[in-house]
Amino acid sequence: MSVTAVDGVRVGHWTDDVARTGCTVVLFPEGTVASGEVRGGAPAAREMALLDPSRTVTRLDAVVLTGGSAFGLASADGVMRFCEERGIGFPTAGGPVPIVVTLGLYDLAEGDGSVRPGPDEGYAACEAASAEDVLLGRVGAGTGATIAKWQGRELARPGGLGGAVLRHGDLVVAALIALNAYGDILEPGDDTPRVPAPPIETAEAAFANTTIGVIVTNATLTKAECLLVAQSGHDGMSRALSPTHSTADGDALIAVATGVVLAEVEPVRSLAAVAVERAIRAAPVP
Repeated sequence: MSVTAVDGVRVGHWTDDVARTGCTVVLFPEGTVASGEVRGGAPAAREMALLDPSRTVTRLDAVVLTGGSAFGLASADGVMRFCEERGIGFPTAGGPVPIVVTLGLYDLAEGDGSVRPGPDEGYAACEAASAEDVLLGRVGAGTGATIAKWQGRELARPGGLGGAVLRHGDLVVAALIALNAYGDILEPGDDTPRVPAPPIETAEAAFANTTIGVIVTNATLTKAECLLVAQSGHDGMSRALSPTHSTADGDALIAVATGVVLAEVEPVRSLAAVAVERAIRAAPVP
């Protein structure tokens, strides 16, 4: 189980096993608050600026994790359509505007790079969404994911979609991570430096990466507190991967609070770091 351990959260995938790409949609209940942070040098994202605590809108309706690099960001259009049809979104004079934040990873070199998640695929993932246990591994946004490319793509191994859930009394913190890292998994206690041999010779080698994900809690948090949780999630990323947050990655995390349980932000931050670390370690496919 992953983020669906938080009541009201639903997850759906669209997967193309032949083209080796896909997208994953996380749908949230009314009243959800979120913020996020990008730490990698090559992000592909949509609506991340809206999550800044200084911005007006506090709600979040959906997060999309997608393959297809920047092309895959178009999958959000289908998620917007799905939400609009159901009257979900920020209320305006012209009708509700769904707030859909999207993060993309590069998988174009794994299968058929001409196939990318688009609006219909994003809509299909919404239709498949449920509150049941999340299918993990080589599915959705993790379908074409790979890791350990810091030594060269020929030494890459399969990545995937990983999840983890932690509980502390009534407090739940869960993470869903699409692992497509330039770096490799750090075993506990392993502090051996991973030093890439320069130069990175091509644009594909440089930017064919990115670890993206969402942290979800049932705590009642502000946008500013959600930003702190996202930052702690990046600490968990650094515990699990090396190198991480490189110029070759677009690493980004979104922290989401559904506002059910009263909790201080510090316990949420501590659990978030561990949840992200565990989700990353669970993501690679043997």
